[in-house]
Amino acid sequence: MTDSAGITDNVAVGLTTAEAAHPFETRNIHPDLPPRVRNLFDDGHWEESVFSAFKFIENEVKRISGLAGKTGYALMMDAFNEASPDVRLNALSTESQVDEQKGFKFIFAGAATGIRNPRGHEVEMGDTPDDALDYLALASLLLRRLDVAGLRGP
Repeated sequence: MTDSAGITDNVAVGLTTAEAAHPFETRNIHPDLPPRVRNLFDDGHWEESVFSAFKFIENEVKRISGLAGKTGYALMMDAFNEASPDVRLNALSTESQVDEQKGFKFIFAGAATGIRNPRGHEVEMGDTPDDALDYLALASLLLRRLDVAGLRGP
């Protein structure tokens, strides 16, 4: 239900006003990210929130692939390697499917290198809340792609 301004009636959908207004809800941040990610964000620790989200993704890829001894770029390049992937996103039976696998290999590897790593090594990245939400939206996309491939359970 909506009111005359087009605002969803939060009670009808089971959310309090505070929950409905939270940026994680409006940006549709993946609900499987650990609570720590949201807690850090809420406390103004935006860089740490992003770092925690991408550490979670790395650990999910390690778990799915069985490549426990690898991290970051090397993990993603090996796990998603389109020639013999440990993390298979599709059937790899058409050129487009191979291209998709290859593309996501680079997106996962780029996120590890360009987003996760700097926040693990630098003291201050200067992330704003909007920056953090953009990065967390990417983290959500990556998790959802693993979900769509059936790699993370129901």
